[in-house]
Amino acid sequence: MSTAPAQTNRRLFGTDGVRGAVGEFLSAELALGLGRAATIQTGSERARVLVIRDTRESGEMLQAALAAGIASAGGEVLLAGVLPTPTAPLLIDRYGFDLGVVISASHNPYYDNGIKFFGSDGYKLTDETEEAIEGHLAGGQARSSSTGRIGRIAELRGAHEDYLRELHTRFGSLDLTGLDVLLDCANGATFHVAPEIFRRLGASVTVLADLPDGRNINADCGSTHIEELAERVRSGGHAVGFAFDGDGDRVLAADSHGVVVDGDELMALAVLHLKRTGRLAGDGIVVTVMTNYGFHTAMEQAGISVATTNVGDRYVLEELRSRGWVIGGEQSGHIIDMSFNRSGDGIASALLALEALAGRPLSERQAMQKLPQRLVNVRVRDREAIHHAELVSDAVDAENERLSGRGRVLVRPSGTEPLVRVMVEAPNDEETEEVCSRLVELIERELA
Repeated sequence: MSTAPAQTNRRLFGTDGVRGAVGEFLSAELALGLGRAATIQTGSERARVLVIRDTRESGEMLQAALAAGIASAGGEVLLAGVLPTPTAPLLIDRYGFDLGVVISASHNPYYDNGIKFFGSDGYKLTDETEEAIEGHLAGGQARSSSTGRIGRIAELRGAHEDYLRELHTRFGSLDLTGLDVLLDCANGATFHVAPEIFRRLGASVTVLADLPDGRNINADCGSTHIEELAERVRSGGHAVGFAFDGDGDRVLAADSHGVVVDGDELMALAVLHLKRTGRLAGDGIVVTVMTNYGFHTAMEQAGISVATTNVGDRYVLEELRSRGWVIGGEQSGHIIDMSFNRSGDGIASALLALEALAGRPLSERQAMQKLPQRLVNVRVRDREAIHHAELVSDAVDAENERLSGRGRVLVRPSGTEPLVRVMVEAPNDEETEEVCSRLVELIERELA
């Protein structure tokens, strides 16, 4: 099943909140307005609102502006400090917040930032609610308090320990005694909590990129730059390495040989483990169109159903909820385990992979056989023109026919840039490259 992105009238909100360059798009004024409008939208006379952030230098400014906006609408603001994004749903449950706000641009560079909201149910806000917030801003309705009262701003002490306690409760039976682990915290939100939970479970932990200075988040480190971790795991003789992104909702891994293990392989490990232990609701998993063909083959052999959505954790989550399934995710390492949380959680995903391995080294994972994959971005005049390019469509159909049962081709427009993305998977590198080159040349000739 393929799920297309919902058509909405949102101007500010993308698939993961409001995100952009600080000062150019995301300003203190916008943060204040969003905080006020979102608080009014809760309908509560004195909404209790959680605010967490990552390590970007703009985080403190945006936090102050958001808190002011929330308080001006009568909200009670609790500042929990620097914490991974997946902490928000867990703390919303624990303390009964009406709203949760995360200030982060995830894997983006430091000069970007973002604001994403979670409702009282721990899920990200619906398209309709986000549109209503934008309506408040556009209409100037968010300029005054909804209650005529001014709220308060205070610190939420002990939030780090609350998150660690949730992780320890879920993975308390996982004994990592003697396991030599290398962690790359991307100079981001996991820099304190990730090493701590691994140590509490008995692992011997070495940490990279755990000295955030406000500007080094995701800079040549973390899951978007995993090459350094992979080499350090191999050369340092570590058993395994995990790399998180800036807000901690993604993870990639490297085995003892320095081989990178992406989200597809981590999901394959997890879902086979959940099926073996009788915890796989519906015997199914949700993935995106980018998930490797080898994953689908492995799931078919294991008798596990696979539902496919467009790229974006938002769509994965929607499909999980509609089907009542518990696990899904993306090749990028954004994995959602609904039995623990309602958001991707990089730390929990890493621990789930180790739980699935049951003491075996990651190099012996054998959960799936990946097909060689080639991904090329082709710059075009108009990315939407790909939908009407019959020569390209016919060529894609022909290549898919030739690869039937052995691989596949996916050609799609970028959601934000003038690019067409060409992805080819085939049984060997040579055939993958040949098919990809043919399609790229055709798209450049027809659309560039």
